[in-house]
Amino acid sequence: ERGQWGNKVQYVLSVAGEIIGLGNVWRFPYLCYKNGGGAFFIPYLIFLFACGIPIFFLESALGQYTNQGGITAWRKICPIFEGIGYASMIIESYLNVYYIVILSWALFYLFSSFTAELPWATCNHYWNTELSCFSPNCFDNGTTPENGTSPVTEFWENRALGLSKGIDHIGTIRWELALCLLLAWIICYFCIWKGVKSTGKV
Repeated sequence: ERGQWGNKVQYVLSVAGEIIGLGNVWRFPYLCYKNGGGAFFIPYLIFLFACGIPIFFLESALGQYTNQGGITAWRKICPIFEGIGYASMIIESYLNVYYIVILSWALFYLFSSFTAELPWATCNHYWNTELSCFSPNCFDNGTTPENGTSPVTEFWENRALGLSKGIDHIGTIRWELALCLLLAWIICYFCIWKGVKSTGKV
């Protein structure tokens, strides 16, 4: 017997948690600015109301009507469409694999922030470059010199990512990031391990 949502609020919050992610919060304003600002909203809103919302309601209604998962719901509607369910499952698997890495970066930043002085506030760390790292606080207008980099950028590129000289220099395992990734997978597992009973509460 399939589990049921505890109430409508749990269902709405679970759906919102699925469709609203970090990309909506930090990437969308950047894309808006890069593609024309307010003018970008015109095609965005057209596609939102003409395609996005109708497809969302169709998918939700299909799942509620059949009371099945992504694969068996399509099989129940029309057996030949079962491949759509398998394709969706494969796409979601790929999305989860790369998105969990972004969550591990967020955990890494969270743990790094538990210090008296934020590690990306100054240039006094081993990952900073001596000649090009400049703290914006050192200048009157709060900017860095033209050929300089900020400690925020250097923390991201040199400490968090540990960028190498190229793809032929793979480097070693970054254990702090590997542990953050493991923690992200464990949190994800315990969010969904009891199906809708745990997902709705989370």
